[in-house]
Amino acid sequence: MQLAGKKILVTGADGFIGSHLTERLVRMGCDVRAFVLYNSFNSWGWLDSSPAEIRRSLDVFAGDIRDPNGVRTAMRGCDVVLHLAALIAIPYSYHSPDTYVDTNVKGTLNVVQAARDLGVSRVVHTSTSEVYGTARFVPITEEHPLQGQSPYSASKIGADQIALSFYSSFETPVSVIRPFNTYGPRQSARAVIPTVITQIAGGSRVIKLGALHPTRDFNYVADTVGGFVAVAEADAAVGEVVNVGSNFEVSIGDTVRLIAEVMGADVEVLCDQERLRPAKSEVERLWADNAKALRLAGWQPEYGGLEGFRRGLAETAAWFTDPENLRLYKADRYNI
Repeated sequence: MQLAGKKILVTGADGFIGSHLTERLVRMGCDVRAFVLYNSFNSWGWLDSSPAEIRRSLDVFAGDIRDPNGVRTAMRGCDVVLHLAALIAIPYSYHSPDTYVDTNVKGTLNVVQAARDLGVSRVVHTSTSEVYGTARFVPITEEHPLQGQSPYSASKIGADQIALSFYSSFETPVSVIRPFNTYGPRQSARAVIPTVITQIAGGSRVIKLGALHPTRDFNYVADTVGGFVAVAEADAAVGEVVNVGSNFEVSIGDTVRLIAEVMGADVEVLCDQERLRPAKSEVERLWADNAKALRLAGWQPEYGGLEGFRRGLAETAAWFTDPENLRLYKADRYNI
């Protein structure tokens, strides 16, 4: 399936990845309906900062993914649904787990139920590498056991299974994309890379962080967006789970050192107890096997390996250090 010319609903279009994906789809010639979270300020989230020609091209629907009637209304007339709307902050899931079930599980049910009833041609549901928990083997393939080590990851496991159950039960054309740790411009400062960059950009040379030993497979946002497009267009990906990761493992501590090098700063790291996950909840190791994405969808990262990671960090730091962007963040406060 080619996405160009198709009517596409993007849920979570106002968010970090969703806004980048929405912009890419418009530039590809897609007719995009952007589902954004309703608010009284008429804010479209990060889409408010999109170029004017992008904003003029959008069909914006303000609603709530938890509302089945709103989801169904938004989906009418759409050929493809890219479902990104979710609550994603792990620390906040310790605080308010009930909202994660409502948003991530029930929200996904609303999407696939409407897609089934309306005869949508393709649904791409967004998973997360957090569903794997601490790696039992590396690199992590899609056959790795699922482990709910936080309420967030448990809710995403539930959401993934709801989506896949509609493929098995009703032949709803669902694909599940499983991005590993995406980073880049517009990301929330609750994530480790933006929190390091914003602290340095704000003038601090003592960086407050949680654990430094866990490893992650960081994926630059342009690569993640390319993964969504590739999976949505790949007929072979229907009914499948597909990892989108860089196949490059790096520790949080080494990531801090790379960011400091890119930004030309000498920093010291201070362990902030508030930022530590509970011991059994910490995901110690993530490293993606991305062979299936290449095999089924022809996708591979353009920012892979150490040099690709360094290049992605440089582009991310350049965006965050722009004063107009940096002022949107509260670098001196911990954001759960």
